[in-house]
Amino acid sequence: MPLTWYFKSSEPYKMRFTIKKLLSMRTIGVILAALLVLSALNTYLILEGIRSSMSTNTVNYDYVLSQDGSTYKLKNMLTGIVTNVPASASTAVNSALVEGKSVYLNPGTYVLTDDIVVSNKLNAKIMSDGAIILGNGHRIIIYGEDHTASRYALISGFTIINATIRVENSFATTIQNVVFENVTTAIEFANTKTWSEYNKVENCQFINFTEGIAFRTPVGNATGSYASSIIERCSFNHKDFSVGINVERLAEFSDSQMQDVRFWLGENGRENQTAMLVDGSMYQTLLLGVVFESFTDDPVYLFAIDLAQHCDPAPILDGGVSFLGNWTAKVHNPYAIWLSGVGSVFSREHESVPVGTNNQYAGNLTIQCRPLKVSYFKPKIEVSGGFSSGETVTVRIRIEYLDNVISNGIVRTFTSSESVWLTDDEMLALYPSQSIIWAILVDAKTTAGSTAVTVKISGYGTAG
Repeated sequence: MPLTWYFKSSEPYKMRFTIKKLLSMRTIGVILAALLVLSALNTYLILEGIRSSMSTNTVNYDYVLSQDGSTYKLKNMLTGIVTNVPASASTAVNSALVEGKSVYLNPGTYVLTDDIVVSNKLNAKIMSDGAIILGNGHRIIIYGEDHTASRYALISGFTIINATIRVENSFATTIQNVVFENVTTAIEFANTKTWSEYNKVENCQFINFTEGIAFRTPVGNATGSYASSIIERCSFNHKDFSVGINVERLAEFSDSQMQDVRFWLGENGRENQTAMLVDGSMYQTLLLGVVFESFTDDPVYLFAIDLAQHCDPAPILDGGVSFLGNWTAKVHNPYAIWLSGVGSVFSREHESVPVGTNNQYAGNLTIQCRPLKVSYFKPKIEVSGGFSSGETVTVRIRIEYLDNVISNGIVRTFTSSESVWLTDDEMLALYPSQSIIWAILVDAKTTAGSTAVTVKISGYGTAG
C-alpha cells in the first residue's frame, strides 16, 4: 500500500511541475520579445538620428549645421539640442566655433552676412561634403594670438563663392578639396604677430579669381616666414588682371614645395595675367611638375613667373616644370635675378681675393650658388700689379664639401702678373670620388710684408 500510495500521489506533482515549466517558457518568450522590440526601437532611433543629420560621420563633430528653407538648424551632437538660426549661416557657425571646435555643414547653400572667425583654437575643423558658401565678400578667418595658440586647423569640402579664407599667425593649417569661384582673393596667409608655417593647400580649384593664394607682407613685429608649406594638386584658371600666387615683399614662402600644380592663362582674356608674382623670398622652394599653359596666340603682359624688384631669391625649377603656348615672357626678369634649377649655369667675374702678407694666408673668398649646390666650377686665376723684388704670391683653391670636409687644394705660385686657368688634371685632384660641393674657397698670400699685387678669380660652372 505505501508503494501504491507513492505512485498515485506523484501524478499531481508532475502536472504542477509541467505547468510551472510552461509558464517559465512563456515568460522567457515575452521577455525576449520585449528585448527584440526595444532593440528594434533603439536601432530605429539611431538610424533616424543619422538620417536627420544627413551624414554618417557627423558624430565626429561638435556641431552639425543643416539648411531648412530660409533658416538653418544647428545641432549640438553631444546634447542633441537643435537650434533654429534664421537667415545667417555666419551666426550659426560662429556660435558653434565659440562653444566647440568642429562643425560639419550638410549639403546646402549657406549665406554669410559676417566673417566667420576661429580664434585661438587647436584642431579646429570646418568641414563638408559639397556645401556651397555664398560669401558676399566676407572671410573665414583662422586666427591666433601667436602660432602656439592656433594649430592644425582644417577646412575641407566646400564650394566657396566670393569669400576669402584668411590664415593669420597659425601653424599647420590645411585647406583641401575646396573650389573657389568668383573671388577677389581666395586664400591669404598673414603674419601680424608671429609667423604661419607648415601650411598645406591641396586638391583645390581656383576659378575666375583676381588673386588665388597670397603670402602677405608681415606687419609689426611679425616675421615674414610661411616656411615649410605645400601647394599641391591645385589648378588656377585665370582671367584678365589676375595673379595665381602672390609672394609679397618681405614674405618668405621658403623651404617649401609646389607640386603637380597647373596654371591656365589666356583662356579667359589675354592680358595682364601672371601665374606667379614673386616680390619676396622663395628660398629653397621647389617647383616640381608645375605646368604653365597659355591658350592665347596674342598675349599682352602674360607671364608664367614675374620676378619683381625685391625678389630674393627666385624659386628653384626642378623636374617636370613646363611652359606651354605663347607668352609675353615665360619668366619676366627685369632685375636680372638669378634663376636656379637642376642644371643651372653660372659665372663669376673678377672676384677679389684677400692677399695675406708675411707668407700668411688671409681670409677666404667663398664662391657659392645658394640655394643650390655647386656641381662643377672651372676657375681662372688673375694676378696683377707691381711685384717687389723677390716677392712671390701664392694662390690656393680648395673645395668645402657638404659634410664639412675641406680638400687639400691646388696651389699656384706667381712672381709676375699672369692669368691662368686650372688644368683638367688639377680640377680632377680637387674632386673626390663622391660628395656634394658646398663652396669653393680661394685664399692668397705673399712673401712680402706689404704688397701692391691684386688677385682675382673668374670662372664658370653648373649648379643643381
